This record gives sequence, C-alpha cells and structure tokens, in this order.
Amino acid sequence: MGDHPCQRIMKRGLDIIVSAGLLLLLAPVLLCVWLLVRRKMGKPAIFRQQRPGLNGQPFMLYKFRTMNDARDADGKLRPDRDRLTGLGKLLRRASLDELPQLWNVLRGDMSLVGPRPLLMAYLGRYTPEQARRHGVRPGVTGWAQINGRNGISWEEKFALDVWYVDHWTFWLDVRILAATVQVFRGKGISAPTHATMPEFMER
Repeated sequence: MGDHPCQRIMKRGLDIIVSAGLLLLLAPVLLCVWLLVRRKMGKPAIFRQQRPGLNGQPFMLYKFRTMNDARDADGKLRPDRDRLTGLGKLLRRASLDELPQLWNVLRGDMSLVGPRPLLMAYLGRYTPEQARRHGVRPGVTGWAQINGRNGISWEEKFALDVWYVDHWTFWLDVRILAATVQVFRGKGISAPTHATMPEFMER
C-alpha cells in the first residue's frame, strides 16, 4: 500500500480541491436536480443514511433521493424495483444521485476514490478479509466501480476493494478517476436481476 505521508497529503489535497471545485461548478445542476426531486417525489429531496467510514466508524452519507416510500399492506417498504422512480432511474444512470457525496468528500467523511460505503448492517456479516475494505476512507468511485460496479457479485466486489486497500497509491487514484467515465455512461448500474444490488448476506 502506498502509505507514504506525502501521498496521503496529495490524496487529501486532491479530494479538497476537486470536491470544492465541482460543488461550485455544478451548483446549478445540484439546484435543478434538487428541485426536480422535490417536485416528483416530495420531501426530502436529499436521502441521508448512516454508513460505515474509515475503520467502520459511522458517518452520515448524502445522496439525491431516487425511490419513493411505497409500502405494502403490512406497512413494509416495497422492494427497490417497485420504489425506484423514472426520475430515479435517470439520476442513477447519469450518476447524478451521487453528487451530494462531494460534500462528504469535502468534510473528510469520504474520499473521491475508495471502496463504496455500504450499509451499517453489513459490518457483522463480513469475513475478516472482507472487513479490511474499511482500512481506507470510502469513495465516490473506486476500483470495484470501474471493474463491474453492480454487475459483479458481492464476493468479487469485496475482493477488488481489498486489493485496492493493499495496492493503493496516489497514482492509482488518478487512474481510477480517469476511468470513471465508464460509470457515468451507465455501465453496471444494476445487478442482472435487481434494480440496484441484492442485499449482502453473511456466507
């Protein structure tokens, strides 16, 4: 792992410069998306959820809302595929729903590049090897994102995450950022039989 202090300073510097610059540059886009979500899906336009960060420590993640709150006769939320709206599909395809995470990057909760922050409930389901994915800050994009996104299995995704933790360098981050254009083309948004990704269950 490229744990030289200089590289870590460069990584954090890149996170601050890029996230701050994009938040300013994309402010009109953020406002338009916020207004669209408010109009089509109501309040709140921003989805907030606690996720595990560096070393599994929780932080509040921000995304644009892509699903409604439709529930079944028992009051339980319907499956993702039933709640994902037309606007939500569009936002996910263009990865616009992820833009509020630039604020998480600027705050230091996340990095531009790293394993994706998943659910707090998964922490107890990882093997010791899989849990090593939390050895770095989670990212907006990552090694698994440019190598399949949700089109690969959980096991493949976690193996890629751990590989990133073990082989990280500043220049690997630059390479991943350059390749992230694949994600913005909508590649691998969903697992083959799910609207997003099936829940990860302990093996």
